[in-house]
Amino acid sequence: MKVKRAVVDSNVLISAALSSGSPPSRIVLWLLAHGRLIFCDETFTELDSRLWRPKFDRYLSLEKRQLLLHDLSAIAEWVKLPDTNRPALSRDPDDDKFVHLALTAKADWLISGDRDLLDLPPIPGLQILSPTEALDAIETGQP
Repeated sequence: MKVKRAVVDSNVLISAALSSGSPPSRIVLWLLAHGRLIFCDETFTELDSRLWRPKFDRYLSLEKRQLLLHDLSAIAEWVKLPDTNRPALSRDPDDDKFVHLALTAKADWLISGDRDLLDLPPIPGLQILSPTEALDAIETGQP
């Protein structure tokens, strides 16, 4: 299987950090070892702001969050989104940045647990998968 370039939704990245061995954790670890995570300023800012919410204080130390953000930033492929108007694509306008990033970067996958993204009609050249679906694709050798 060729190296997969993937945009990963913030919620999947946070779930991966909170629960080792879970499908989100397994797919993120696989991408770190065999693929490529793609960020833009907008998607990384969302991850950063959500990760610092007080509800995660009892699960992730401040140091672990800082290290996670530092490491993801350092290992990621960074893409700049065009400044032009971007069409609305999903029911939740906050999710559109992930689709636009995946399309701009020509990513193979957009990995999300969000129904607003998973329920989108097919987009040519882009697979939108749940973490479990991405793991299944890896295990079966499907594109």
